[in-house]
Amino acid sequence: MRTGLYAFAIAAAFLGAAIYIGLVEHPARLKLGARAMIREWVVSDHRGTILLTTLSLLSAALAFIQFRISGDVRWIIGGLAILTSWPYEYYVLVPLSIWLYAVPPERASAPARKLMRDWGVLEWGYALIGLAACGAFAWALQPLP
Repeated sequence: MRTGLYAFAIAAAFLGAAIYIGLVEHPARLKLGARAMIREWVVSDHRGTILLTTLSLLSAALAFIQFRISGDVRWIIGGLAILTSWPYEYYVLVPLSIWLYAVPPERASAPARKLMRDWGVLEWGYALIGLAACGAFAWALQPLP
């Protein structure tokens, strides 16, 4: 049972990080000038991707271990839910990120700001993924009747 609690806690950290990015970090970034915004985003995006990827992998691994211990399929559901952040990153965010990485910071302009706003909206998908995983893990923590 403790392994499952750790999977839930790490999924909650994933959710918290995603909400922090959407509510605090990205709005602050949008208030910067175009050059500073792009420069800051490049560093932040790399670190944020590593953080969210690591959290999702750890949470899923612990969920799968808990499944092996308990045999409860609900842990697989939560583990797969948190792992959907990987294809979401690759198929939804990476195409937009490629465009943002292509913008030279010294030539950032209004189109770059629009791309950045779009990226911020799509980033909320991580919060939905984290919420779904936390919900599945909370469900799995409830004993079956």
